[in-house]
Amino acid sequence: MPVTHAHLQTWKQQGRAIAALTASEYAIAKIIDRAGADLILVGDSLAMVALGHRNTLPLTLDQMIHHAQAVSRGVTNALLVVDLPFLSYQVNYEQALQSAGRVLKETNAQGVKLEGGYADMVHTIGKLVQAGIPVMGHIGLTPQSVHQLGYRIQGVTPDMAEKIFLEAKALTDAGVFALLLEHIPAELAEKITKTIPVPTIGIGAGSACDGQILVTHDLLGLSDKQPPFAPKYIDLSEAIATTVDRYCQDVRHHTFPPVKPPQ
Repeated sequence: MPVTHAHLQTWKQQGRAIAALTASEYAIAKIIDRAGADLILVGDSLAMVALGHRNTLPLTLDQMIHHAQAVSRGVTNALLVVDLPFLSYQVNYEQALQSAGRVLKETNAQGVKLEGGYADMVHTIGKLVQAGIPVMGHIGLTPQSVHQLGYRIQGVTPDMAEKIFLEAKALTDAGVFALLLEHIPAELAEKITKTIPVPTIGIGAGSACDGQILVTHDLLGLSDKQPPFAPKYIDLSEAIATTVDRYCQDVRHHTFPPVKPPQ
C-alpha cells in the first residue's frame, strides 16, 4: 500500500519509526522503494553527490524537476517529497507557489520541502498549505544557507536552541505535514519531537526523532566526504572500483568477451 501523509501521522502516534532516504535517479530509487523505505526525498544534495558541485546552491528548479521525474518512475510505495532549490521560493510566496506547483504537476511528488523557519518562510509555507500543497519543513542546519551557517551543528547555545524550538512550533502552526531536523543537539530534537504533533525526521539529530533520513550516497559509501553522523553501511565505492578494474584487466588481456567454442 502506498505511503500517505496520514501514515506518517499515525506512525508518530504509534511510535513506529519512519525510514527515509534520498534518491536522484531511477535505478537507485526503484531499489530503495522496493526495499521498503517509507519516504524518498529528491534532495538538493544531488547537486553535490550527482552533479559534482561543492554545495547545493547551483541547482536549478528545472534540474530538480528533471531528476524528480526520473525518481518518480521508480517509486510505487514510498511517499515522494522534492526539495525546492535555492532561490526558487525565497523571493515571495507567489514564486514559491509557482515553483511548488510545477514540482507537483510535473513529477508526481506528494509534497515539497522548504528550508527555514523565519517569519517570512512561515508565511510562505502557510500560503502553500492553503493552496493544497503538502509541505515538509526543514530547520537546524539548512544547507542553502551554507555561506551564513557553514556545516556546523546548530542550536548549541540556549538562545539558538530556543530560536529553533520556536521555529518548529511556528512551522507546525503553518501546516507542515512533517519537519526535518538537521544537525542539532539530540536533546533539542527530542524536545521538539515531544512538543509538536507532526512527525520529525532527523539527520544528525539523535535517536529521539520520529524518523531518520540519510543521503543514500553516504549510506552506500559513494560520497566524496562522509558526514560525521552518517555511517557507511557498505563501501560500494571500493566494490565498484574493484569490479571496474577487473573488467579493464579482462579487456586488456583479451579474456573479455569470452571466446565461445566452435559450434
